[in-house]
Amino acid sequence: MFQKVLIVEDLDSIIETIKTTLEKLSIPLIEHVKYCDDALIKIKKAQIDNEPFELLISDLSFKEDYRENKIKDGEELIKAAKKIQPEIKTIVFSIEDKSFKINSLFDNLAIDAYVVKGRNSIKDLKKAILDIQKNKTRILLPETTGSSMNKNTIMEIEPYDIELLKLLANGLLINEITSEFKKSDIHPNSNSSIEKRINKLKTYFKANNNVHLIAITKDLGVI
Repeated sequence: MFQKVLIVEDLDSIIETIKTTLEKLSIPLIEHVKYCDDALIKIKKAQIDNEPFELLISDLSFKEDYRENKIKDGEELIKAAKKIQPEIKTIVFSIEDKSFKINSLFDNLAIDAYVVKGRNSIKDLKKAILDIQKNKTRILLPETTGSSMNKNTIMEIEPYDIELLKLLANGLLINEITSEFKKSDIHPNSNSSIEKRINKLKTYFKANNNVHLIAITKDLGVI
């Protein structure tokens, strides 16, 4: 079992719940911080002291307060931590459930597990830790239901979608997008096919309308 774990979370109640879970797994050294900057300092110091953390459990989003921080979120923290300690195991523990975002963390940051906060999230977190200990990777919990990771709603974001979203973001109407696609020989390029794709994207990203869709995809870095 892991011997030294770092929790990065800004809510006291969640910190205590995670600590209790780790203690039940007989993990002897558990440290926690509420700021990503502090987490990186701890990771650096542990490396210098030759007592590195074996597992990092981090949320993605942190509430801003009076303190100015260089590292704003968990994604930036994991990226910085892996530059210092590439072998550190990482679990993201977050309420974010959009599959595009989750897949990008697995693909771009090589996280080991993603646990969506919910009714059974502590049970899921325990399972993720045990699975990582068995050298399993790319663990997503919950595996079904609730989140947008449900198999019925998963879709691949293609270059076609990105170009479509960019044109929408620039204020083009469907018939204008159709015209642009025809000029660039992008298919499908009929009004109906473009409208259907926009509706699928709205369902996928849980967007209420086109403006909301653009806002979400910008926040996620899709466009």
